[in-house]
Amino acid sequence: MEFFSKLLERFLDLLFPPRCVFCQKLLESGMHICQNCMNTLPTTGPEAVQRLESIDRCCSPLFYEGNVRSSLLRYKFGGASSYAEVYGEFLSKCIDENDISCDSITWVPLSKKRLRKRGYDQARLLAEALARRQGLPCVPTLQKVHNNRVQSTLRDAKQRKRNVRGVYEALPETTLIGAHILLVDDIVTTGSTLSECARVLQNAGAIQVSAAAVARKRT
Repeated sequence: MEFFSKLLERFLDLLFPPRCVFCQKLLESGMHICQNCMNTLPTTGPEAVQRLESIDRCCSPLFYEGNVRSSLLRYKFGGASSYAEVYGEFLSKCIDENDISCDSITWVPLSKKRLRKRGYDQARLLAEALARRQGLPCVPTLQKVHNNRVQSTLRDAKQRKRNVRGVYEALPETTLIGAHILLVDDIVTTGSTLSECARVLQNAGAIQVSAAAVARKRT
């Protein structure tokens, strides 16, 4: 079975040569990131962890700029859903390096309208990829109940905070009493969305909410 799996992988590589998820350079079979990007990606290093309202700690392995920004835009809007596995490796390493622990992993959900349009929930794929690496359950806990303005169209932090207020609710069947939860999203800008989701989770009984995102804006 393993032989045929590898054979299929090589055949697919011939049809669709692998490319670096960040710069799109052609790669050898089995690779996902080119050596140049491995050496030059804008990693957050000692700035990986930031404090956000209602959140214990939020960690991000990369800064949202250059090839990282281009890659995440392809992931969110260009159908590059397979990038989630590579991002999951970055997230898992960042969480381990910063000693962030939890009982379960969840995500910031898309609205039903945007999910139908996009075809996948990018934050959910990230949460699932991370959960597999951490050996933790990935559980749905939130639903988006209002279609608010896209956060990226708002520059002011106060506007962003108002824009997400009351937009999310805890799923009625979810049990959160006493839970330690890791909340996953793709990008952190002001942190308003993560903070609002964390507030909802805490109101539903979670006693600690940490967060993780692939990339954050440089302050």
